[in-house]
Amino acid sequence: MMDTVKQQAQQAMQELLEAARLQPGEIVVVGCSSSEIAGEKIGTHSNEALAQAVLDGIYPLLQARGLALAAQCCEHLNRAIIIERETAERYGLEPVNVVPQPKAGGSFATAAYRRFAHPVAVEEVRAHCGMDIGGTLIGMHLRRVAVPVRISVRKIGEAVVLCARTRPKFIGGARAVYDETIS
Repeated sequence: MMDTVKQQAQQAMQELLEAARLQPGEIVVVGCSSSEIAGEKIGTHSNEALAQAVLDGIYPLLQARGLALAAQCCEHLNRAIIIERETAERYGLEPVNVVPQPKAGGSFATAAYRRFAHPVAVEEVRAHCGMDIGGTLIGMHLRRVAVPVRISVRKIGEAVVLCARTRPKFIGGARAVYDETIS
């Protein structure tokens, strides 16, 4: 099952990145319920191996493009974010003091914390796109105008996958002209 989960996560992220058209240094938020991947209710059966398989599928794709992964913690840590210290500094985000654990933060955030070179927790980000695996409610960590992205991967394991990219607000009304290359 781990290989299948890794492949599903990799394919899902590949499709999201193609749709999002991100620039190096931009942030991708991922919320992941390993319980839901295993077919259980979110927050009830944290599974470190499944979370690691998801991370193994997506993180190399992000690294290859110079993108920053923001791993969302579970509700027990108020959906805080685990990111690299460099990303926090680049975006002016103030670190908070917490180390995620499988039952307090979630297995995915724990796996990211262990994998990152210099991990820190922050209370929030404004990510450029995101992936919600299993109903983790990443919307609070996306920039203001989120646009749904349909991908061919509907589930990772048993968890429903939803993706979004963001775009700048359109302002100015009916006579305004917009740059379609940035939306």
